[in-house]
Amino acid sequence: MKLLFDLFPLLLFFAAYKFADIYVATGVAMAASVLQIVWLLARRKQIEPMHWINLAIIVVFGGATLFLHDEVFIKWKPTVLYWLFAVVLAGGQLLLKRNFLRSMLGKQIQLPDAIWNRLNLAWVLFFTAVGGLNLYVAYNWPTETWVSFKVFGIFGLLLVFVVLQSIYLGRHIKQPEEMSAQDIAKRETDAGAERS
Repeated sequence: MKLLFDLFPLLLFFAAYKFADIYVATGVAMAASVLQIVWLLARRKQIEPMHWINLAIIVVFGGATLFLHDEVFIKWKPTVLYWLFAVVLAGGQLLLKRNFLRSMLGKQIQLPDAIWNRLNLAWVLFFTAVGGLNLYVAYNWPTETWVSFKVFGIFGLLLVFVVLQSIYLGRHIKQPEEMSAQDIAKRETDAGAERS
C-alpha cells in the first residue's frame, strides 16, 4: 500500500498524459503531490523528507513547465531529484562523515562499516547514472517515449538494482551472534538515544 501511495502521482501523470498531453499530466502530477501531503497531514501520519523534496521539485519544475509552456522543465525533474539524492548521500559521507543510509536503515539491518560505505557509494552511482539516463532519453527520444521511460523504465531499473543489492547484502548481514561487543553497545546507545 505504501508503494502504491508513493507511486500515486506518477501513475496519475502517466494516465493524464495518455488521455491529454504533457501539460495536463504535469498539472495532475502537481495536484496529486499536494494531495499526498494534505492526506498525510489530515491523517496525522509522518511525512517523510522524500515527500517534501518531491513536492518542492514538482512544484518548481512543473510550475515552470506550465508557466513557460515548455516541457523541458518537467523532463529535468527526475534528474534533479536523483542528482539531489546523490549529492546528499555523497556529501553526508565525504563532508559530514555520516552515512545517511546507515542512519535510515541501521535499525533494520546490521552490516559492517565497509559494506555500509559500499552501499552508500552504490546508491550515489545509481542515482547519478539514472539522472543522466533520464536526460539522454528526454533529449533524444519523443516525449511519449520519455513518459514511458519515466514511469516504467526508471521503476524497472530501481527494482533490478534493489534486488541485486539485496542479494549482495544477504551475504554480509550480521546475525546477532556474529555482532561484536562494539556493535551491540552502539545499537543499545542508539536505542537509548531514540527513547530520550
